[in-house]
Amino acid sequence: MTRKSRRLGVDLVGGDASFERRPYPPGAHGRARIKESEYRSQLQEKQKARFTYGVMEKQFLNYYKEASRRSGKTGDNLLQMLECRLDNVVYRAGFARTRRHARQLVSHGHFLVNGKKVDIPSFQVTAHDIIDVREKSLEMTPFIVARETHGERVVPAWLEALPERMRVLVHQVPTRAQIDLPVQEQLIVEYYSKK
Repeated sequence: MTRKSRRLGVDLVGGDASFERRPYPPGAHGRARIKESEYRSQLQEKQKARFTYGVMEKQFLNYYKEASRRSGKTGDNLLQMLECRLDNVVYRAGFARTRRHARQLVSHGHFLVNGKKVDIPSFQVTAHDIIDVREKSLEMTPFIVARETHGERVVPAWLEALPERMRVLVHQVPTRAQIDLPVQEQLIVEYYSKK
């Protein structure tokens, strides 16, 4: 992940010391002059979004197709769908250190959505959903750590985290202004519209 962060020039992991130490691309030719092109910048934006959310290429293309089908701006719809993934919501609420950690916790079946067990990281959360940590899982180390370190990360306005009950309330689907991701979604749309 550090190599990918350095290649794209964005800290994908969050608080990555190696990325901060060497902010140029990895490899023998990392400091060479790079030829800028329109295609390169579009591909880079797509890869940034893909690696940030930990989505494979085929799944990302499916998200794009669904986003273009929906009404409104395709780019905004795409980011909204990625942001509403269950693993991302768990990460945003502060119950996991990274998105990859959140993905593991979800796939191990530690979460209930509206009282039903969900172990699919790509599950789409909607407005007014209630996400709880399973009763059996409450005393596990990751959740104890999450309760103790809860105030360290800012929870977005569209979510409400209740650390004492290990519960997340989804107030609404996020708008583009509420998604603080350094990605130009218009370039992603341009990239796929050429295909």
